[in-house]
Amino acid sequence: MNSKNIIDLFFFKEKKDGNPEITTGAIIWGTLLRTFLILVISFFVIKKYYLNDYLILLIFILWFLVGFPAYKAYQNFNKEMEDFSESTLCGSCRYFEKSAQLCKIYDQHPTKDIIPCEGLNWEPKQFDN
Repeated sequence: MNSKNIIDLFFFKEKKDGNPEITTGAIIWGTLLRTFLILVISFFVIKKYYLNDYLILLIFILWFLVGFPAYKAYQNFNKEMEDFSESTLCGSCRYFEKSAQLCKIYDQHPTKDIIPCEGLNWEPKQFDN
């Protein structure tokens, strides 16, 4: 794993075929990575400079550097999935898992250019029980 891949994970992006892709897994992984790094750094800073009285600042730092960017990334992901659902055949299929951006039958991530089943196994969502 090179530094470019680590930076992409830090900014909530996964690489697929060389292109950054935002998924819920990438958002969660980026959130965990950021939280871990901030907690480790803050632990050493608090111990070195005796800042135990300012521990509440850590909560604000975690919100502004971890929570809020993750929330915005998740909102962008949901917006992309709404656009994807309206513009592709896969988005209206009952086998499409919106939260994972995944075709459940073929276990592949469909895109606007790639439909895993090529429309052969497409079934509309309204018949889903």
